[in-house]
Amino acid sequence: MKKLIGAAAVGAMLIALTGCATGGPDAGSGGGGTDDLIVGFSQVGAESGWRTANTISIQGSFKAADIELKFSDAQGKQENQIKAIRSYIQQGVDVIAFSPVVESGWDTVLGEAKAAGIPVVLTDRSVDSTDDTLYESFLGSDFILEGEKAGDWVNTEFADATDVKVVELQGTTGAAPANDRAEGFRNKVTDPKFDIVATQTGDFTRAGGKQVMEAFLKANPKIDLVYAHNDDMGLGAIEAIEAAGLVPGKDIKIVTVDAVKDGMTALAAGKINFIVECSPLLGDQLVDIAKKVAAGETVEKRIVTEETTFDQEQAKAALPDRKY
Repeated sequence: MKKLIGAAAVGAMLIALTGCATGGPDAGSGGGGTDDLIVGFSQVGAESGWRTANTISIQGSFKAADIELKFSDAQGKQENQIKAIRSYIQQGVDVIAFSPVVESGWDTVLGEAKAAGIPVVLTDRSVDSTDDTLYESFLGSDFILEGEKAGDWVNTEFADATDVKVVELQGTTGAAPANDRAEGFRNKVTDPKFDIVATQTGDFTRAGGKQVMEAFLKANPKIDLVYAHNDDMGLGAIEAIEAAGLVPGKDIKIVTVDAVKDGMTALAAGKINFIVECSPLLGDQLVDIAKKVAAGETVEKRIVTEETTFDQEQAKAALPDRKY
Protein backbone atom coordinates (compact mmCIF):
# COMPACT_ATOMS: atom_id res chain seq x y z
CA MET A 1 0.00 0.00 0.00
CA LYS A 2 2.84 2.39 0.88
CA LYS A 3 4.35 1.86 -2.56
CA LEU A 4 1.05 2.55 -4.26
CA ILE A 5 0.51 5.70 -2.24
CA GLY A 6 4.11 6.74 -2.94
CA ALA A 7 3.70 6.33 -6.67
CA ALA A 8 0.60 8.46 -6.54
CA ALA A 9 2.30 11.16 -4.52
CA VAL A 10 5.11 11.73 -7.05
CA GLY A 11 2.65 13.22 -9.58
CA ALA A 12 1.40 15.89 -7.20
CA MET A 13 4.86 16.92 -6.14
CA LEU A 14 6.15 17.74 -9.59
CA ILE A 15 3.67 20.64 -9.81
CA ALA A 16 5.11 22.19 -6.68
CA LEU A 17 8.66 22.07 -8.01
CA THR A 18 8.23 25.52 -9.49
CA GLY A 19 8.52 26.94 -5.98
CA CYS A 20 10.98 29.75 -5.25
CA ALA A 21 14.60 28.61 -5.36
CA THR A 22 15.34 30.53 -2.18
CA GLY A 23 12.48 29.06 -0.21
CA GLY A 24 12.73 26.86 2.85
CA PRO A 25 11.94 23.18 3.20
CA ASP A 26 8.23 23.83 2.67
CA ALA A 27 8.68 26.07 -0.33
CA GLY A 28 6.75 23.94 -2.81
CA SER A 29 4.10 25.52 -4.99
CA GLY A 30 1.39 23.32 -3.55
CA GLY A 31 -1.32 21.89 -5.68
CA GLY A 32 -2.01 18.24 -6.29
CA GLY A 33 -0.81 16.18 -9.19
CA THR A 34 -2.92 13.56 -10.84
CA ASP A 35 -1.02 10.79 -9.09
CA ASP A 36 -0.56 12.56 -5.74
CA LEU A 37 3.15 11.75 -5.66
CA ILE A 38 5.22 14.09 -3.47
CA VAL A 39 8.98 14.55 -3.83
CA GLY A 40 11.18 16.60 -1.53
CA PHE A 41 14.24 18.13 -3.18
CA SER A 42 17.10 20.00 -1.48
CA GLN A 43 19.32 22.02 -3.80
CA VAL A 44 22.88 23.10 -2.93
CA GLY A 45 22.14 26.75 -3.63
CA ALA A 46 22.46 29.19 -6.50
CA GLU A 47 26.22 29.63 -6.56
CA SER A 48 26.69 29.45 -10.32
CA GLY A 49 25.05 29.57 -13.72
CA TRP A 50 25.23 25.78 -13.79
CA ARG A 51 23.32 25.46 -10.53
CA THR A 52 20.63 27.87 -11.69
CA ALA A 53 20.19 25.86 -14.90
CA ASN A 54 20.04 22.66 -12.85
CA THR A 55 17.29 24.08 -10.65
CA ILE A 56 15.27 25.27 -13.65
CA SER A 57 15.61 21.85 -15.28
CA ILE A 58 14.43 19.98 -12.19
CA GLN A 59 11.55 22.31 -11.43
CA GLY A 60 10.42 22.37 -15.05
CA SER A 61 10.52 18.60 -15.46
CA PHE A 62 8.49 17.93 -12.31
CA LYS A 63 5.94 20.57 -13.30
CA ALA A 64 5.61 19.04 -16.76
CA ALA A 65 5.12 15.61 -15.17
CA ASP A 66 2.42 17.04 -12.86
CA ILE A 67 4.27 15.87 -9.74
CA GLU A 68 4.35 17.93 -6.56
CA LEU A 69 7.85 19.05 -5.64
CA LYS A 70 8.75 20.49 -2.26
CA PHE A 71 11.87 22.52 -3.00
CA SER A 72 14.47 23.97 -0.66
CA ASP A 73 17.64 25.97 -1.24
CA ALA A 74 20.42 25.05 1.21
CA GLN A 75 22.38 28.23 0.41
CA GLY A 76 25.58 26.21 0.41
CA LYS A 77 25.20 24.94 3.99
CA GLN A 78 25.03 21.27 4.94
CA GLU A 79 23.05 22.02 8.09
CA ASN A 80 20.31 23.56 5.95
CA GLN A 81 20.09 20.42 3.82
CA ILE A 82 19.92 18.15 6.85
CA LYS A 83 17.13 20.33 8.26
CA ALA A 84 15.26 20.17 4.94
CA ILE A 85 15.62 16.38 4.68
CA ARG A 86 14.29 15.95 8.23
CA SER A 87 11.38 18.22 7.37
CA TYR A 88 10.59 16.06 4.34
CA ILE A 89 10.71 12.96 6.53
CA GLN A 90 8.29 14.56 9.01
CA GLN A 91 5.95 15.53 6.17
CA GLY A 92 5.97 11.95 4.88
CA VAL A 93 7.00 12.67 1.29
CA ASP A 94 7.31 9.69 -1.03
CA VAL A 95 10.81 10.35 -2.36
CA ILE A 96 13.67 12.57 -1.17
CA ALA A 97 16.25 13.83 -3.66
CA PHE A 98 19.15 16.15 -3.00
CA SER A 99 22.48 17.36 -4.31
CA PRO A 100 24.85 17.14 -1.31
CA VAL A 101 26.76 20.30 -0.39
CA VAL A 102 29.69 18.11 0.75
CA GLU A 103 30.39 14.38 0.63
CA SER A 104 30.66 13.55 4.33
CA GLY A 105 28.29 13.56 7.27
CA TRP A 106 25.06 12.14 5.83
CA ASP A 107 24.72 8.70 7.42
CA THR A 108 22.56 9.77 10.35
CA VAL A 109 19.92 11.70 8.44
CA LEU A 110 19.86 9.21 5.56
CA GLY A 111 19.41 6.46 8.13
CA GLU A 112 16.39 8.36 9.43
CA ALA A 113 14.92 8.47 5.92
CA LYS A 114 15.56 4.75 5.48
CA ALA A 115 13.89 3.98 8.81
CA ALA A 116 10.88 5.99 7.66
CA GLY A 117 10.68 3.96 4.45
CA ILE A 118 11.40 6.95 2.20
CA PRO A 119 13.75 6.24 -0.74
CA VAL A 120 16.55 8.75 -1.37
CA VAL A 121 18.05 9.74 -4.73
CA LEU A 122 21.34 11.62 -5.01
CA THR A 123 21.63 14.11 -7.86
CA ASP A 124 24.74 15.70 -9.35
CA ARG A 125 26.90 14.94 -6.29
CA SER A 126 27.48 11.78 -4.29
CA VAL A 127 28.16 10.99 -0.62
CA ASP A 128 31.09 9.05 0.82
CA SER A 129 29.03 6.70 2.99
CA THR A 130 30.16 3.08 3.09
CA ASP A 131 26.50 2.04 3.38
CA ASP A 132 25.05 2.32 -0.10
CA THR A 133 21.67 1.04 1.10
CA LEU A 134 21.02 4.55 2.43
CA TYR A 135 20.17 5.74 -1.10
CA GLU A 136 18.57 4.16 -4.14
CA SER A 137 20.55 5.77 -6.93
CA PHE A 138 23.08 8.47 -7.78
CA LEU A 139 22.35 10.45 -10.95
CA GLY A 140 25.13 12.70 -12.17
CA SER A 141 28.37 13.23 -14.01
CA ASP A 142 31.64 11.34 -13.62
CA PHE A 143 33.67 14.15 -12.06
CA ILE A 144 36.93 12.21 -12.15
CA LEU A 145 36.47 11.65 -15.88
CA GLU A 146 35.84 15.39 -16.31
CA GLY A 147 39.16 16.17 -14.65
CA GLU A 148 40.86 13.58 -16.82
CA LYS A 149 39.41 15.14 -19.98
CA ALA A 150 40.80 18.51 -18.89
CA GLY A 151 44.16 16.87 -18.24
CA ASP A 152 44.20 15.20 -21.65
CA TRP A 153 43.72 18.56 -23.34
CA VAL A 154 46.50 20.12 -21.26
CA ASN A 155 48.91 17.33 -22.25
CA THR A 156 48.16 17.95 -25.92
CA GLU A 157 48.17 21.74 -25.71
CA PHE A 158 51.52 21.87 -23.92
CA ALA A 159 53.11 18.88 -25.66
CA ASP A 160 56.14 20.90 -26.76
CA ALA A 161 56.55 22.91 -23.55
CA THR A 162 59.31 22.22 -21.04
CA ASP A 163 58.05 24.14 -17.99
CA VAL A 164 54.35 24.83 -17.34
CA LYS A 165 53.18 26.75 -14.30
CA VAL A 166 49.62 25.81 -13.38
CA VAL A 167 47.19 27.36 -10.90
CA GLU A 168 44.01 25.58 -9.87
CA LEU A 169 40.73 27.20 -8.88
CA GLN A 170 39.03 24.46 -6.88
CA GLY A 171 35.36 24.10 -6.08
CA THR A 172 33.88 24.14 -2.59
CA THR A 173 36.12 22.33 -0.11
CA GLY A 174 34.84 18.83 0.56
CA ALA A 175 32.40 18.81 -2.37
CA ALA A 176 32.48 15.75 -4.63
CA PRO A 177 33.13 17.68 -7.88
CA ALA A 178 36.02 19.57 -6.27
CA ASN A 179 37.62 16.40 -4.92
CA ASP A 180 37.12 14.37 -8.07
CA ARG A 181 37.99 17.03 -10.67
CA ALA A 182 41.26 17.63 -8.83
CA GLU A 183 41.97 13.89 -8.73
CA GLY A 184 41.11 13.32 -12.38
CA PHE A 185 43.31 16.21 -13.52
CA ARG A 186 46.28 14.85 -11.58
CA ASN A 187 45.69 11.38 -13.01
CA LYS A 188 46.62 12.77 -16.41
CA VAL A 189 48.95 15.71 -15.81
CA THR A 190 51.84 13.62 -14.51
CA ASP A 191 54.82 14.93 -16.50
CA PRO A 192 57.29 16.74 -14.18
CA LYS A 193 57.18 19.76 -16.48
CA PHE A 194 53.74 20.57 -15.08
CA ASP A 195 54.10 22.46 -11.82
CA ILE A 196 50.86 23.21 -9.94
CA VAL A 197 52.19 26.26 -8.12
CA ALA A 198 48.96 27.22 -6.35
CA THR A 199 45.57 25.73 -5.63
CA GLN A 200 42.74 27.33 -3.68
CA THR A 201 38.97 27.15 -3.47
CA GLY A 202 36.86 29.78 -5.19
CA ASP A 203 33.65 28.11 -3.96
CA PHE A 204 32.39 27.65 -7.53
CA THR A 205 31.54 31.39 -7.74
CA ARG A 206 32.63 34.05 -10.22
CA ALA A 207 33.51 36.45 -7.41
CA GLY A 208 35.53 33.74 -5.70
CA GLY A 209 37.38 32.92 -8.89
CA LYS A 210 38.28 36.57 -9.44
CA GLN A 211 39.47 37.10 -5.88
CA VAL A 212 41.63 33.97 -5.80
CA MET A 213 43.07 34.65 -9.25
CA GLU A 214 44.05 38.15 -8.17
CA ALA A 215 45.99 36.62 -5.28
CA PHE A 216 47.57 34.02 -7.58
CA LEU A 217 48.78 36.72 -9.98
CA LYS A 218 50.37 38.73 -7.17
CA ALA A 219 52.14 35.70 -5.70
CA ASN A 220 53.27 34.06 -8.94
CA PRO A 221 55.19 36.07 -11.56
CA LYS A 222 54.69 33.37 -14.19
CA ILE A 223 51.41 31.52 -14.78
CA ASP A 224 50.87 29.55 -17.98
CA LEU A 225 47.58 27.81 -17.27
CA VAL A 226 44.47 28.17 -15.13
CA TYR A 227 42.49 25.01 -14.40
CA ALA A 228 39.11 26.05 -12.99
CA HIS A 229 36.68 23.47 -11.63
CA ASN A 230 33.76 25.37 -13.19
CA ASP A 231 33.07 28.06 -15.76
CA ASP A 232 32.05 30.69 -13.23
CA MET A 233 35.42 30.64 -11.48
CA GLY A 234 37.10 30.69 -14.88
CA LEU A 235 35.07 33.76 -15.84
CA GLY A 236 36.15 35.44 -12.59
CA ALA A 237 39.75 34.56 -13.40
CA ILE A 238 39.36 36.24 -16.79
CA GLU A 239 38.39 39.48 -15.06
CA ALA A 240 41.48 39.33 -12.83
CA ILE A 241 43.78 38.49 -15.73
CA GLU A 242 42.48 41.38 -17.82
CA ALA A 243 42.75 43.76 -14.87
CA ALA A 244 46.41 42.76 -14.60
CA GLY A 245 46.97 43.82 -18.20
CA LEU A 246 47.25 40.29 -19.57
CA VAL A 247 45.28 38.53 -22.31
CA PRO A 248 43.23 35.52 -21.14
CA GLY A 249 43.44 32.62 -23.54
CA LYS A 250 46.80 33.81 -24.88
CA ASP A 251 49.12 35.02 -22.13
CA ILE A 252 47.46 32.63 -19.72
CA LYS A 253 45.49 29.69 -21.07
CA ILE A 254 42.31 28.57 -19.32
CA VAL A 255 40.51 25.22 -19.13
CA THR A 256 37.22 24.93 -17.24
CA VAL A 257 34.37 22.52 -16.56
CA ASP A 258 30.60 23.00 -17.14
CA ALA A 259 29.88 24.55 -20.57
CA VAL A 260 27.19 27.00 -19.46
CA LYS A 261 26.31 29.74 -21.94
CA ASP A 262 28.55 32.43 -20.42
CA GLY A 263 31.48 30.03 -20.39
CA MET A 264 30.82 28.94 -23.96
CA THR A 265 30.62 32.58 -25.03
CA ALA A 266 34.04 33.22 -23.50
CA LEU A 267 35.37 30.09 -25.22
CA ALA A 268 33.99 31.22 -28.58
CA ALA A 269 35.73 34.57 -28.03
CA GLY A 270 39.04 32.86 -27.26
CA LYS A 271 39.23 33.95 -23.63
CA ILE A 272 38.81 30.35 -22.45
CA ASN A 273 40.67 27.68 -24.42
CA PHE A 274 38.81 24.46 -23.62
CA ILE A 275 35.71 23.40 -21.69
CA VAL A 276 34.70 19.98 -20.42
CA GLU A 277 30.92 19.66 -20.38
CA CYS A 278 28.97 18.89 -17.22
CA SER A 279 25.29 18.97 -18.10
CA PRO A 280 22.87 20.43 -15.52
CA LEU A 281 19.80 19.17 -17.37
CA LEU A 282 18.98 16.30 -15.02
CA GLY A 283 15.28 17.01 -14.52
CA ASP A 284 13.72 14.46 -16.85
CA GLN A 285 15.98 11.66 -15.63
CA LEU A 286 15.24 12.53 -11.99
CA VAL A 287 11.49 12.41 -12.63
CA ASP A 288 11.85 8.97 -14.18
CA ILE A 289 13.93 7.69 -11.25
CA ALA A 290 11.55 9.18 -8.66
CA LYS A 291 8.57 7.47 -10.25
CA LYS A 292 10.33 4.12 -10.33
CA VAL A 293 11.66 4.12 -6.76
CA ALA A 294 8.30 5.33 -5.43
CA ALA A 295 6.69 2.35 -7.17
CA GLY A 296 9.23 0.00 -5.60
CA GLU A 297 11.05 -0.70 -8.85
CA THR A 298 14.79 -1.37 -8.93
CA VAL A 299 16.94 1.31 -10.59
CA GLU A 300 20.63 1.41 -11.43
CA LYS A 301 22.78 2.45 -8.48
CA ARG A 302 24.89 4.76 -10.63
CA ILE A 303 23.46 6.61 -13.61
CA VAL A 304 26.01 8.69 -15.54
CA THR A 305 24.98 11.59 -17.74
CA GLU A 306 26.34 11.78 -21.31
CA GLU A 307 28.65 14.73 -21.91
CA THR A 308 31.27 16.03 -24.35
CA THR A 309 34.03 18.65 -24.63
CA PHE A 310 34.34 21.91 -26.57
CA ASP A 311 37.10 23.88 -28.25
CA GLN A 312 36.61 27.35 -29.70
CA GLU A 313 35.08 26.32 -33.03
CA GLN A 314 32.82 23.74 -31.42
CA ALA A 315 31.60 26.38 -28.96
CA LYS A 316 30.73 28.74 -31.79
CA ALA A 317 28.72 26.00 -33.48
CA ALA A 318 26.90 24.96 -30.29
CA LEU A 319 26.04 28.38 -28.86
CA PRO A 320 22.98 29.21 -31.01
CA ASP A 321 21.12 26.16 -29.67
CA ARG A 322 22.53 26.16 -26.12
CA LYS A 323 19.77 25.69 -23.54
CA TYR A 324 21.74 26.89 -20.53
